[in-house]
Amino acid sequence: MTAATITPEQIRVTPDRRTLVVVLPGGERIELTAEMLRVMSPSAEVQGHSPAQRQTVGGKIDVEIIDIQPVGNYAIRIMFDDMHSSGIFTWTYLADLGREKDERWQVYLDELKAKGLKRER
Repeated sequence: MTAATITPEQIRVTPDRRTLVVVLPGGERIELTAEMLRVMSPSAEVQGHSPAQRQTVGGKIDVEIIDIQPVGNYAIRIMFDDMHSSGIFTWTYLADLGREKDERWQVYLDELKAKGLKRER
């Protein structure tokens, strides 16, 4: 699937600012929590410049989305209330997060536990 074929029909933040709702062509609806988006941000700050540099980010259970800005016609930049805003979330990345949400979340929880980190601040 190319970015053009998965360009969202709708992107919105829920009133509590804790969930991003993405509606893909054909009506597929993806709901991603602000916490998940923040800790899995595609930014260099989180992902590093190589797999060895990737960071496990804890303490973001209460993070909220405060702004969304379009990036060209292929992505959005999300600003969180902790002022993180350097990740560019492509349509493909958002779709992958939505489709692999449970598996990716479990890997994250396992990493937190292994590193002695918590979701809470």
